[in-house]
Amino acid sequence: MPDSRVPRLRRFLVCEPRHFAVQYSINPWMHPDTPVDVDLAQDQWRELIHAYRTHGHTVDSVEPVAALPDMVFAANCALVLGGRVLGSLFHAPERRPESTAYDSWFKSAGYEVFRSESVCEGEGDLVPTGRHLLAGTGFRTTREAHRQAQEFFGVPVISLQLVDPRFYHLDTALFVLDDGSDGSPGNIAYYPEAFSPGSRAVLARLYPDAVIATREDAMAFGLNSVSDGRHVFISPRAKELADQLARQGYVPVPVDLSEFQKAGGGIKCVTQEIRP
Repeated sequence: MPDSRVPRLRRFLVCEPRHFAVQYSINPWMHPDTPVDVDLAQDQWRELIHAYRTHGHTVDSVEPVAALPDMVFAANCALVLGGRVLGSLFHAPERRPESTAYDSWFKSAGYEVFRSESVCEGEGDLVPTGRHLLAGTGFRTTREAHRQAQEFFGVPVISLQLVDPRFYHLDTALFVLDDGSDGSPGNIAYYPEAFSPGSRAVLARLYPDAVIATREDAMAFGLNSVSDGRHVFISPRAKELADQLARQGYVPVPVDLSEFQKAGGGIKCVTQEIRP
């Protein structure tokens, strides 16, 4: 079965954690009195970039800004789909200046950027699946932003209600394993208890063969993963989830980003995908 999984080469946008710190608290994982080892964070981040490039993916980088400690979490800056950029409007005032820095990068790269008019935190809550856009709400991104994304991209949006503040973004509770680019229905992995009963029912109907994560793997940021359709870049602490994926024919690539979990982030949080 592993040979039947075909990777699709991706282009990622990241930001070096040169100024990474936990200076405020905007989610249950963040405790400003907990020290951050910036040198370790940089080493872990470089290991992820190395893993991406080793597997053939392209990685671009935005210059970090000293006053923006969460700028490393590039996934929240925008959604790039079909070569169009929907820029973010962050919920927390502390993070709003990040949008300007990322918008500037996209514009310099030749993209036209449309800035969201409602609170919208990019790929943190907007997850393209190939057929539609899964969209989280409840803690950050608003339902109005879901409607705006559908109008902007012309892709059907499926709204999902998040109910556990530890899984404050959709990308902490769900990730796409296979986007169906080969014509298949595609598939996801997710943690059901992060969602309302109605949203769980929707996911079960859309993805009857989804990989279901345990609470332990979800708490280990195992669902804050990145898949290229074959290789899954995943937290090494999400052992049961990695075993499930291997049995399904995927190839887990463990990368430790434990230092970033002090701010409520992981592999996907630091990775923005640029979809042509």
